[in-house]
Amino acid sequence: MISIKSQAIQTALQGDWQKAIDLNQQILKDEPDDIDTLNRLGFAYTSLGNLKHAKSAYQKVLGLDSQNPIALKNLKRLSLVDVKNLSSGQVFIPMNNIFIEEPGKTKVVDLINVADQKVLGKLLCGEFLLLQVKRMKIFVLDNEKRYIGMLPDDLSKRLIKFFNGGNKYEAYVKTVNSHKVAVFMKETKRATRFKNQPSFATSDKTRFVLQNTNHKRTEKNAAKPTSIEEDDSDDATYSEDGMEESF
Repeated sequence: MISIKSQAIQTALQGDWQKAIDLNQQILKDEPDDIDTLNRLGFAYTSLGNLKHAKSAYQKVLGLDSQNPIALKNLKRLSLVDVKNLSSGQVFIPMNNIFIEEPGKTKVVDLINVADQKVLGKLLCGEFLLLQVKRMKIFVLDNEKRYIGMLPDDLSKRLIKFFNGGNKYEAYVKTVNSHKVAVFMKETKRATRFKNQPSFATSDKTRFVLQNTNHKRTEKNAAKPTSIEEDDSDDATYSEDGMEESF
């Protein structure tokens, strides 16, 4: 039977933040001083845009462990976002439904050549990002047009063709730390000319592992994505380890 803590993590990974809050609160009834649960609760509240409750959860963590790196990092990040900041241009979108995955229409991507940690430290999960095509590359900017990073070259090359053909896309911060940003890419409009061509590979090369008679493993590529141009880049994963790190 899956433990309630595992359920809380899996629910968060699926983006069902309200259920994640309910499960973590249920855990805290029996274990009110569980630091990991409080950190998960703070992250879930942040994901729904409830910054007041998120701060409260992280402050409880620091009351138990004044040097807890997860709570310190996230409280520092939240301190940069208040009503004044939000009204002056920062766009924060609750994550209760933006991370719904659709085959061929969404993809989680690790940015390359990211900005320094002072810039990344101001980002929040769920924050809307701008995409700018320049010199056959796609740059990712925050709402104040500060450079955040770039899409990998192979993906940029692929998407620019779709951009030029009439497709439209949105991007949101999925996970962020001092040296890495993963963004959730989402196709919001598909041009008629591309009606049968997914923006993102529905699957990377499927690999079948065969066992031969002398017990050596052999691998064969079975399928390649149908696309304008093959995209061999791997999807960034949002694993439980990654989730814990982002708290």
